[in-house]
Amino acid sequence: MSDSQLMQGFPPSLENQVTTENWRTAPYSSWAFRNIRQLLPTAPIHTTRDHEWILPREPQNLTELSFQDIQGKETSLGDFLIDNDVDGFIVLRSGTVVFEYYDHGLLPESPHILFSVSKSMTAILCGVLVDRGFIDPDALIMEYVPEVENSAYEKATVRHLLDMTVGISFDEDYDNETGDFARYRMATGWIPLTEPDAPDNLRSFLPTLKQEGDHGKSFHYVSPNSDLLGWVLERSTGRSFSELFSQLIWQPMGAEYDAYINIDRLGAPRSAGGICVTLRDFGRFGQMCLNAGLANGRSIVPNWWIRDMRQNGDQNAWDAGNFAEFMPNWRYRSKWYISSTGVYAGLGVFGQFLYIDPAADVVIARFSSRPKALDPTDKDSSFLAYEAICQSVNH
Repeated sequence: MSDSQLMQGFPPSLENQVTTENWRTAPYSSWAFRNIRQLLPTAPIHTTRDHEWILPREPQNLTELSFQDIQGKETSLGDFLIDNDVDGFIVLRSGTVVFEYYDHGLLPESPHILFSVSKSMTAILCGVLVDRGFIDPDALIMEYVPEVENSAYEKATVRHLLDMTVGISFDEDYDNETGDFARYRMATGWIPLTEPDAPDNLRSFLPTLKQEGDHGKSFHYVSPNSDLLGWVLERSTGRSFSELFSQLIWQPMGAEYDAYINIDRLGAPRSAGGICVTLRDFGRFGQMCLNAGLANGRSIVPNWWIRDMRQNGDQNAWDAGNFAEFMPNWRYRSKWYISSTGVYAGLGVFGQFLYIDPAADVVIARFSSRPKALDPTDKDSSFLAYEAICQSVNH
């Protein structure tokens, strides 16, 4: 079936229906990832029409740009975009849009799910609240969310959440249909509830997780940590995540379009993976981070928070963790991946990317609907493509 047939007709034919059972599998995902609000509950992240951040444009044809892929074979950016099921791709050089690409039905006004780049965005919002005195990163999570008593999080700090160094028994196996990860998906509403006794909402699920090992010792990627961070943000301010993100980030940044965030059935934000934004606004957010928190002539995010994120991160914890094999010489700080070369990135399953290279003054934002959530055996050429782009636009 083609992407264009999905959800067409009144009603769509059975084979073209996108449902909560199939929405994360190809080919249904290409429609689902840009239509989350038609599948799952969401809360709006409003922008304002008062001061849109206008991005200058100096288009370059980068589709013919050639580079060597991870196998050492010559390829082009155009082929890379097709081979990686890219839905949208934008490149900014010094705050100017130099390349923009759409496929699989995505339009400039279509919000697309970010999956785990949502974590990176949530941590930027956290930095604003830390700067304003609402949150102490070194405080125990219990101070904000006492419900996590007797769980893995009882003696963990907000910093442990931010840096993914909570000692916790949780296996983030995207192919596992049983166990804690399946129960997590049921609690979020991302898959139907098949265990009658399983928690049916996030805030009931998070306190069920148990500790394993010491906090602060090793990087352990656990998405529920970031959903709990969203709970901390709400509890510390008494305001919903969507309201906070709208008023503290999206509106002052000058976003062009409203965004939204997936929520569970009781309104808990999917701050680990449920933010949906348009491609240009994704690029704007990355440019704000590159500008040390400045956007559209305003200081939105404290520059010290961006600086801390870029300069810190426990190398020993990373090296002891479960991603070091695939990303050697990287670090992790405040839900961003930090490279030894100064590049930093937000990554999401199925090929979502926000790549920032301060030395090249380049931001690359990407939406994809790749068939697999995460495939360590797939030698991804993304970073090689991005390096080639940075070199090309700087000559």
